[in-house]
Amino acid sequence: QVQLVETGGGLVQPGGSLRLSCAASGRTFSNNPMGWFRQAAGKGRDFVATISWSGGRTDYADSVKGRFTISRDNAKNTIYLQMNSLKPEDTAVYFCAASDRGLSYLPRSIGTYDYWGQGTQVTVSS
Repeated sequence: QVQLVETGGGLVQPGGSLRLSCAASGRTFSNNPMGWFRQAAGKGRDFVATISWSGGRTDYADSVKGRFTISRDNAKNTIYLQMNSLKPEDTAVYFCAASDRGLSYLPRSIGTYDYWGQGTQVTVSS
């Protein structure tokens, strides 16, 4: 059974940092692009960041560019999201996802991801 499990969420003050992790089990995703999405209360799920299988290419939503960094450790079958300079508008449930389509580009669309984690809550508030 394939599972993606996110950890690292929590409550942080504006301007603070958090590091999310997403550990995969049941199969390896070392040849797959993976990504992070988020969903604020009452809103749709939005793209945050994606990373190529090697980690050599990344892509970010404009709203997080320069503040968030996505990375991966294929030996651990894990991806990370380092979030700095957090803002209240970053408050959301954060989901990791893996794409299994053999795409040559870095996917941003929800529909191009095949496996999803259960999400971890990030709350930015003073």
